[in-house]
Amino acid sequence: MERVFDSKDFTGQEALAAWTEAARRAVMPKTFRAVDSDVFSGWFDEMSLGPVRVSSMAYSSITTSRTPKLIRVSDPECLHIVVPRSGPHFIEQNRRSTLVRPGELVIFGSSRPFESYAIGKAMLMQFPFSLLPLSARRVDQLVACRLPGDRGIGQLLVDYLARVTDNHAYYTPPDMTRLGTIGLDLAAAVVAHHLEREDEVPADSRQRALYARVTSFIQEHLGDPALSVDGIAAAHHISVRSLHRLFQAHGASVRASIREQRLERCRRDLGDPVQRHLPIRAIAARWGYLRPADFTRAFRSAYGAAPVDYRHQALQRPSTRKSSRT
Repeated sequence: MERVFDSKDFTGQEALAAWTEAARRAVMPKTFRAVDSDVFSGWFDEMSLGPVRVSSMAYSSITTSRTPKLIRVSDPECLHIVVPRSGPHFIEQNRRSTLVRPGELVIFGSSRPFESYAIGKAMLMQFPFSLLPLSARRVDQLVACRLPGDRGIGQLLVDYLARVTDNHAYYTPPDMTRLGTIGLDLAAAVVAHHLEREDEVPADSRQRALYARVTSFIQEHLGDPALSVDGIAAAHHISVRSLHRLFQAHGASVRASIREQRLERCRRDLGDPVQRHLPIRAIAARWGYLRPADFTRAFRSAYGAAPVDYRHQALQRPSTRKSSRT
């Protein structure tokens, strides 16, 4: 993820002009005006995931305008999804206006004029309108509407954006291409859900979105010892056989995925100096292993060492010793 603007690099009077230019290059031409102050402060990070661009930004109180004249100058014909992380965000487009807060999201397009006001932090996802498997006329029905981002498929999209922006340093170029595909699938699923047009989304896109929902569900319930294939299938209203086929299509196994993620969480916690006071059995139980003997056997098979030996070695590494002193 690249930082394309930071107000700390400019004087107070220059920052707003620099922000305007950064937004023009990274998003589209717009005009800005600082509210309640002559000094603008903020930052702007962005990354490309194939045809998808994901940004993370913060700003002091500001208004934004995209006029017909600016649209004639340049129109990337993109759809934008904004997810506030703090502060209110107001937008008006297509004679519709809405106030969006954290836990919600809003959609707008580059091809029509809009006005907005915002302060705080937000995530932005943008991609060419042509990549969405729904007509522009239908999607216009959702522009400048407040959509839930704290439940259902909307929450999955919000979680995806948060993970992508917060963990960007760990992704390889092939990872980023795959993440772009996942983002498009989730965006299409959100739009289709609110338009009640799920059947218009291609089957492979629906399957990828379903896989993302299931894997997110597993991650959220790893600590539940009762997590099972039957329970996962029931929670997503599909058969156990369909669930297995879904994972096989991604070269994975449901049970193996659960086991690997649980063991990885345990391995991470065992090597964490902050958690060195916790008994190994407590860490194992936190991630669904209620029988210490079962956990020890599984951990040794996966990592070639007993949990107690792995923890001792991990906490003796120089970087770990340094972290524990700071």
